[in-house]
Amino acid sequence: MVAGEFDQVDDFRSLVQRRVYEAVSAVVSDDHNYERGLQAAEAVAHRVNAESGPAGLAEMVVELSSKLAEAVERIAAEQGVAAVDVVDVLFVD
Repeated sequence: MVAGEFDQVDDFRSLVQRRVYEAVSAVVSDDHNYERGLQAAEAVAHRVNAESGPAGLAEMVVELSSKLAEAVERIAAEQGVAAVDVVDVLFVD
């Protein structure tokens, strides 16, 4: 890999992080219309697909999972429980 390729990877990663931020912000920012927030997040996912294809969507999922894991670990530490227990509570049907 040459130096320019590293710049492209960094640019791609930065774009993915920006899109993750947009998607999460869309869901949490519209307190009065949850459905509108979900639609905005879906629009971000479609934009990622158009810009970067399936690889971009996969990278977005990885980035979202990583950020969610960080948040879960912080919550678990504050509550004095295992992170896996918080995940169990979040994703119970």
